[in-house]
Amino acid sequence: MSNAAIDHLSRADKTLGALIRKVGPCTLKPKPRCSPYESLLESITYQQLNGKAAATIFARVKALFPGTKFPPADQLLAMDETQLRGAGLSRTKVLAMKDLAAKTVEGIVPERRILTRLSDDEIVERLTQVRGVGPWTVHMLLIFSMGRPDVLPSTDYGVQKGYQLTYGLAELPKPKDLISAGECWSPHRSTAAWYLWRALDT
Repeated sequence: MSNAAIDHLSRADKTLGALIRKVGPCTLKPKPRCSPYESLLESITYQQLNGKAAATIFARVKALFPGTKFPPADQLLAMDETQLRGAGLSRTKVLAMKDLAAKTVEGIVPERRILTRLSDDEIVERLTQVRGVGPWTVHMLLIFSMGRPDVLPSTDYGVQKGYQLTYGLAELPKPKDLISAGECWSPHRSTAAWYLWRALDT
């Protein structure tokens, strides 16, 4: 992220500025090569699992599609549910993946070049049509895949906990309160969120 983001956040919020100085440079680097379909498929796999377990399951899922780096949407749609369940996926996640594949084939989940023309809110509205994909999942895509600079995932536990620790609160902030508090961070709320995640490491 740019020095402009760090300068803005440090000036706008002295408490956040202190956290920034403690953590050091922001190393957030989006992965622009991922398609929306690929990002969402991985996110669905990782929901409610620790990273190591999810990575193991995701590797098994990809192994079901030899000769490809990533499961093609049409092939995933045609894949028997029992094979996907055998890779370690719950039935809920299988249904979500199937719906994602169907909506990708239909064009509801578009190619990346089309998605880049839409606003953050338009992307959230469009992608949350997919079963099992809520605003949090789309916010992760916006930050870590598309590199959108002004996204604040106010329902994310890590962001909430980081804010609680940084600002010395007795309890987690409510999403609406976090949104209100973060207005001064705009247009660099993605960077602010990254530092709040890092607050858990300090």
